[in-house]
Amino acid sequence: MTRLSFWRLCALSLRQLLRDTRASEVRVLFFALLVAVAASTAIGYFGARLNGAMQLRASEFLGADLVLQGSAPASEQQVASGSAAGLRHARVVEFTSVVGGDSGIQLSSIKAADPAYPLRGQLRSAAAPYGEERPGGGPAPGEAWVEPRLLAALGLSIGDSIDVGMKTLRMSRVLTYEPDRANNFYSLTPRVLMNLADLEATGVIQPGSRVSYRDLWRGDGAALAEYRQGVEKTLAAHQRLLDTRDGNRQIGGALGKAERYLNMASLVAVLLAGVAVALSASRYAARRLDASALLRCLGLSRHQALSLYCLQLAMLGVVAALAGALLGALAQLGLFHLLAGLLPSQVPPGGLTPALAGIATGLVALAGFALPPLAALGRVPPLRVLRRDLLPIPPSSWLVYGAALLALGLIMWRLSLDLLLTFALLGGGLIAALLLGGLLLLGLRSLRQLLAGAPLAWRLGLGQLLRHPLAAAGQALAFGLILLAMGLVALLRAELLDTWQAQLPKDAPNHFALNILPDERQPFAERLAQLNATSAPLYPVIPGRLTHINKQPVRQLVSKESTGERAVQRDLSLTWAADLPQGNALSAGDWWQQAPSDDATPGVSVEAELAQSLKLQLGDLLTFDIGGQQRQARVSSLRSVHWDSFQPNFYMIFQPGTLQGLPATYLTSFYLAPGHDQEVVALSRAFPAVTILQVDALLGQLRSILAQVTLAVEYVLLFVLAAGMAVLFAGLQATLDERIRQGALLRALGAARPLLVKARRIEFGLLGAVSGLLAALGCELITWALYRYAFDLHWAPHPWLLALPVAGAVLVGGAGVLGTRRALNASPLAVLREG
Repeated sequence: MTRLSFWRLCALSLRQLLRDTRASEVRVLFFALLVAVAASTAIGYFGARLNGAMQLRASEFLGADLVLQGSAPASEQQVASGSAAGLRHARVVEFTSVVGGDSGIQLSSIKAADPAYPLRGQLRSAAAPYGEERPGGGPAPGEAWVEPRLLAALGLSIGDSIDVGMKTLRMSRVLTYEPDRANNFYSLTPRVLMNLADLEATGVIQPGSRVSYRDLWRGDGAALAEYRQGVEKTLAAHQRLLDTRDGNRQIGGALGKAERYLNMASLVAVLLAGVAVALSASRYAARRLDASALLRCLGLSRHQALSLYCLQLAMLGVVAALAGALLGALAQLGLFHLLAGLLPSQVPPGGLTPALAGIATGLVALAGFALPPLAALGRVPPLRVLRRDLLPIPPSSWLVYGAALLALGLIMWRLSLDLLLTFALLGGGLIAALLLGGLLLLGLRSLRQLLAGAPLAWRLGLGQLLRHPLAAAGQALAFGLILLAMGLVALLRAELLDTWQAQLPKDAPNHFALNILPDERQPFAERLAQLNATSAPLYPVIPGRLTHINKQPVRQLVSKESTGERAVQRDLSLTWAADLPQGNALSAGDWWQQAPSDDATPGVSVEAELAQSLKLQLGDLLTFDIGGQQRQARVSSLRSVHWDSFQPNFYMIFQPGTLQGLPATYLTSFYLAPGHDQEVVALSRAFPAVTILQVDALLGQLRSILAQVTLAVEYVLLFVLAAGMAVLFAGLQATLDERIRQGALLRALGAARPLLVKARRIEFGLLGAVSGLLAALGCELITWALYRYAFDLHWAPHPWLLALPVAGAVLVGGAGVLGTRRALNASPLAVLREG
């Protein structure tokens, strides 16, 4: 028995692989792996870089990448560690104080910021109230930027002076936008922005003053992580760290939907490529049985024969994986070039992780789908050299299906797909395959009676399907899987994204009105009606803090860094309402029908996610500190809130009558068609105490994210199409040897070439039509499951899917004739002599 060293075995494998590069099954196998790795790599890069870009956008709502906030200044050690990590730093101090003018005083919210503020985003200001905005800059020492309502309250103009404590500041510009204003939307007082250098001269900050100190940091991810890890150990009780996770819910929701959909499309592409790998590997193994038997006769052991072909496959896989990773990286560069107008100018690089993960995905798919059929090459008996009817013992079914399922599980874990979406996709596909495959077998058997009087071309074409009904059913299901994947991705791209767009309608509120005083409530509503604005109800707002749950301090009941912990660290915007607000749905409990009686504890409805974080249950007693007064309420219901709606939304909604006697302002949101800027200016002048916020920029940001998803899905569809074509040609190659022998025999018996071409068209056209029908039914079944259980959307039939049988007949028919042309071109004499 010949004993070859490992390196000699590698050299022999490489020579055989180079000789086999012209074999069709090797080319299809290489192409399938290339597509799998390219799809996985491109989507990995796209997801990582898109997430990084959106994190940059979300960080604009903080004015930084990371914020250290507390009621006392950060320690010198905390600031020095951030500077040592190479992070950019800015400092902001926020407090409430009385601002004086020549004709009166006004309580105001004041922000003192150093020149580096903000680190993300830009301030915007105007030279006069309601004038043209200018981005950038900041107040110089001795100056202040103020909101228009402070000018109206004090009867002053730009250029006049105000007193903040003992410091006189000249009002140089009107403050129109702060990137991190989202945390103070419900401020009841006008805003003043001053330079941090003037803060000490004001003399306002004294021991016991209620002040918020914010240290802003910006830098790369590694430096931020290093700083965060170090500073968390030094946090005082009054300090907390804020990052983009504490940012905008709407952006997070849109990104979550994008990531789920792209992962699903990536899984479909990789699975299709895996099917092509399995089919190609089966033919690869079947065509090397004779060569393996000859090598056994020349002295190779069983183990060495198997190792030889495994090394060939590994070499092919590594080359295909590297080429696929390069192609995927180039593909994502093309995609980001298409999205250049929608993304920030600086999109973070994806690094090597997506490429390495894509290579790993391809190699796992190769191992899981190709090794089981390859294992037969190690069990070929040497006697096959003399008796070609001898076949190796087939591998165990547990090995074949176990390896494939293990590979599939690893790929799903790599994509981090949620279980509900995965089970809906794969479960629906498996059920559709079993049901429709059974119907297909019954249909093929019923065709036998119809062929008795059919023309010869029909008998030849359909006879191929009827001779091997199980193989024909398998082919139809394989081709149906291709059409199903394409139809499913196209359907979800067209309809699901339209549904998401519908959740953000064109008339979504694009203005918020805050701080509406009680005596201005009715006049403001009437003015909105005159402008034909689509307005939400006016909700009362009272700031209050949750202090106790069932008479236990709330800080002892919630875990650090949870949503609940962040909620109890600040004042919540509390409201009351008689009716369930739009975009809210009860998930537990009942909505109140009347005001509470004098001796009963009033009810409160809590947002479901916050309730879960606080571990609240129906009937729990909550205690709130509202302006120094203690108010209690029992949890009567839990609500799921559609945060994407741009309607006023609240964590806590009280039963009417609960908060009587407490000072409140009102807020609402409304939609005003474009081109009414002058009307908004007039509305602001008529109600100077009201803060009107335009959210067109945020709405545009959300719509741009959805546009990005749409374009990305169309791009990913190309990978799904390429993987589907790999499956199609791999399936044709799997039966090519038998077709060559049959074609040679028929031509030897006198069959003309046009007759055989017509028979092929009939066979593959019918196979494609049946596959299209199966795909249409499978699409309906899977989308029903996805809509109902994964995306929570309304499902309706899709009549246009009936075009899939026609598309299948054209696609599979054309590819079938093209892929089996060798069966018509081969010399009958050469084929029969070889047989």
